[in-house]
Amino acid sequence: MQEEIENRSVNLAVTTTRLSVHTILSGIKAYLNHRAKVKNQKLAKEAEGPHGRMTVKKLIGKNQGVSSIPLDDSRIRDFEHVARKYGVDFAVTKDKSQAPPKYTIFFKAKDADALTAIVEDYTKKQLRHRERPSLLKQLTKLKAIVAAIPNKVRNKEQEHSL
Repeated sequence: MQEEIENRSVNLAVTTTRLSVHTILSGIKAYLNHRAKVKNQKLAKEAEGPHGRMTVKKLIGKNQGVSSIPLDDSRIRDFEHVARKYGVDFAVTKDKSQAPPKYTIFFKAKDADALTAIVEDYTKKQLRHRERPSLLKQLTKLKAIVAAIPNKVRNKEQEHSL
C-alpha cells in the first residue's frame, strides 16, 4: 500500500516570492495541462500502431494494401537495417521448402517508393560486401608472409664473473 502511494505521489515545485492560493492553483493547472499533453501523445502513438518489422497479420490489419517482393539472400538482417532507416513497415516470411531458403518481404503498398530506395541501398551494401575480401583469407595470407620471413637467431650466453 505504501509503495502504491509513493508511486502516485507528485512533487510540484513553484518558485515565488509570495505564496498564495492563486500561485498554488496555477501550478496545479500547469501540471494537469502537462499530464493531458503527455496522455494525448501516448494515445496518438498507440493509434499509429507498431512500426518496422511485424507479422504479416498485423501488416494486413493496417488496411493499407500489401505488396511483396522475393528475396533469396540469407543476409536478411542487412535488409531489416536499411528498411528501419527508411521507416518502412514490413513483414518477412521464410520458405523452408527450398534448399537455400527463400524470403518474401511484405510491405505496405504506399511504401513502394521508399522500397525502391531500400532495394538500391541494400544492393549497394551487398556489392560492397562481395567486393571486400574475407578477413580469414587475408589472415592466412599474412600468416604465410610472416612464416616466409627468416627469424633472427639470438644467442643467449650468460657470463658469470667471480
